[in-house]
Amino acid sequence: MAQDPRPTYEGRHLPRPDEEVVDQGLGFDLGTLAGRRHLLRGFGLGAAVLGLAACGNSSSDPAAPAASSSSGTGEIPGETAGPYPGDGSNGPDILEQSGVVRSDIRSSFGTASGTAQGVPMTLELTILDMANDDAPFKDAAVYVWHCDRDGNYSMYSEGVTDQNYLRGVQIADDSGKVKFTSIFPACYSGRWPHIHFEVYPSRADLTDSAKAIATSQVALPKDVCDKVYATTGYSASVSNLSQVSLSSDNVFGDDEAALQTGAASGDVAGGFTVTLTAKVDTTTTPTGGAAPGGGGSGGAPPAN
Repeated sequence: MAQDPRPTYEGRHLPRPDEEVVDQGLGFDLGTLAGRRHLLRGFGLGAAVLGLAACGNSSSDPAAPAASSSSGTGEIPGETAGPYPGDGSNGPDILEQSGVVRSDIRSSFGTASGTAQGVPMTLELTILDMANDDAPFKDAAVYVWHCDRDGNYSMYSEGVTDQNYLRGVQIADDSGKVKFTSIFPACYSGRWPHIHFEVYPSRADLTDSAKAIATSQVALPKDVCDKVYATTGYSASVSNLSQVSLSSDNVFGDDEAALQTGAASGDVAGGFTVTLTAKVDTTTTPTGGAAPGGGGSGGAPPAN
C-alpha cells in the first residue's frame, strides 16, 4: 500500500495539508485534545488540569466562540480608515497639528473651541507586537477618531468642519496601553457603532499616514449601545441600530468582529470604559487604511 504523503502532527495526518495546524478543523482539534487527555492521565493528572490546558489553547480551535473581551488571539484585522480619517491621506491632517497628542479628546484644540456632548466613555487599547512574541508595543503612537452623538465627524461633516474634537493620539506606555477620555459615539445609518484607530511605530512617524502599521476599528457591544442610545441626544441611533447587525455590517460582517469587539464596564451615569487588546504584526504588509479621495465635507457619514 502506498504511503500517505500528507504531513503529520503528533502522529496524525493533517486533513488540510496546505493549512497551519491551528486551521485543521474541529474534528482534528478534538482528536488532539483526546490524545493529550490520555497523556495527562498517564502522568496521573486530573481533568481539571486538562480543562486548564484546553482553555489555554482555545485559540487553536477555530470553532471556539470568540470572547467579547479585550483578549484577541490573532492579528487585529485591517480595516478601512473610512472617508474621514483626518490623517492627511485624503485632505485634512490633524496629525501635523501641535496638541494632537492628548488623552482627553472631547474638546477641539488649536483655533477650534467646540466640545462634543454625550455619555462619557473611556477607551483603553493595549497594543501588542506579534513580531516580538506579543510583547507590549511600548512607544507606539495610536491615533483614535470617531463620530459624535449626532453621527458627524469633525473636520469633514457639515456644521463641524471647523472642529477637530473626538480625535487624538496617545503614546503607548510600558504595558503597551493607551487611554482616551471621550464620549460614546452614535450609530449612524448603515454602520455598526465603532471607533477608528491607526497604530504607528513611534510618535515621529505620525506625520506620514503611509507609515501606519495597522488600521482597524473597535466594535461597540450591543448591550451598552442600547443603554446609551436610550438617553437624551442619541434618539436617531436607536432606529439606526435596529437596522444593522454585526453580521450585516460591511466592515465587521466577515467574522462579526471576533477580535474587534471591545469589553465594556460602567453605567450611563458614570460613563463606560471600553477595552480592547490589538495585536499588530510588523512583519506583514498592512491591509487596512486606503481612505477614499476627496475629503469633502457633507452630511451623514456613508457606510464605512
